[in-house]
Amino acid sequence: MSTEYGWTVTPITADVLRGFLDLEPTARGLLPHRLPAWARRQIPDEQLTLAEAQPSGVRLVFRTRATAVELDTLPTKRAYQGFPAPADGVYDLRVDGRLAGQATVPGGNVRVITDMITQTSELHEGPAGTARFTDLPAHDKHIEIWLPHTEITELIALRTNAPVAPASDGGRRVWLHHGSSISHGSNAAHPTAVWPALAAALGDVELVNLGFGGSALLDPFTARAMRDTPADLISVKIGINIVNTDAMRLRAFGPAVHGFLDTLREGHPTTPLLVVSPVWCPVQEDTPGPLMPDFSDGTLKFKATGDPAERAAGRLTLTVIREELARIVTQRAAEDPNLHYLDGRDLYGEKDYDEFPLPDEVHPDPDGHRRIGENFARLAFGEGGPFTADNA
Repeated sequence: MSTEYGWTVTPITADVLRGFLDLEPTARGLLPHRLPAWARRQIPDEQLTLAEAQPSGVRLVFRTRATAVELDTLPTKRAYQGFPAPADGVYDLRVDGRLAGQATVPGGNVRVITDMITQTSELHEGPAGTARFTDLPAHDKHIEIWLPHTEITELIALRTNAPVAPASDGGRRVWLHHGSSISHGSNAAHPTAVWPALAAALGDVELVNLGFGGSALLDPFTARAMRDTPADLISVKIGINIVNTDAMRLRAFGPAVHGFLDTLREGHPTTPLLVVSPVWCPVQEDTPGPLMPDFSDGTLKFKATGDPAERAAGRLTLTVIREELARIVTQRAAEDPNLHYLDGRDLYGEKDYDEFPLPDEVHPDPDGHRRIGENFARLAFGEGGPFTADNA
């Protein structure tokens, strides 16, 4: 711990945290979760267990005159057997809404994925560390510390060289979003550069990001968690994980979408609700899953391995998913005027792919995240969009 400052230690509680659904007490501190405990008990695989505990969109928020801030954490990083260790996750510090500093926490635990198909893993324990921010302006200011979106982060201690006070949300609306690894932040450079975080900043809303890598599968427990979460705006990005896991056929998909939306409406009967179909992804547009890793050129890419001819028998592709989602939303919107549809290709389409190709054929790069976030903000929060203040 640094010794050149007179530190004030502030307990880390729900009062200084946003973007989480549950806080799990640990031997050292608190572990933020993006699904409640009852839902976690229903998770069927390690993929979602790891994803929901990675705090994409979770941040500490407070006011202070401090010029120095330290946050002790125990990160759990994810690595793949046989590949170089990933770079340390980034902590973003925002001062009065603007990015003002970044830090990392070396060390920590490392969970090594030994099988990419089954997500079998081994945990190697390591030490806690500290994210440090110094030379901050001395005036009273609004501080946000966004946690790494790809690292499970156990929160241990918050120190500042001036007292901390609760921060108001400024009356901003709460946007609750659910999606896949792209919403979670795969390939984004840092936590406030994940596309939902970018869109939330542009739309001036408070984000609760339930983007779960590989796990946007219309799970009933996710729908119930969203049903029970206060929100002014809701969006669900549906489809790509269902195709790339080959999780269901068309016969099951339609009723599953209806059931998911029915559950959301139990808790949010008139909240603006936006259904978003998949963004452009050439390998899965017309080829069913399952998706498999491909190392043929020496780098990790993904390819769809299904037979396009089986679409006639109900196998799902992104093209089929978009058609079905548009049909379902049109049907339901006749009695639900607050239900809306957005074609994911309007967020990232063929022309965007030509400009910012998908590095692994599935996930956008940082420029792709920026494009998606800007397009979402324009189409959802902009004039005439379903999330304008007039529609809330």
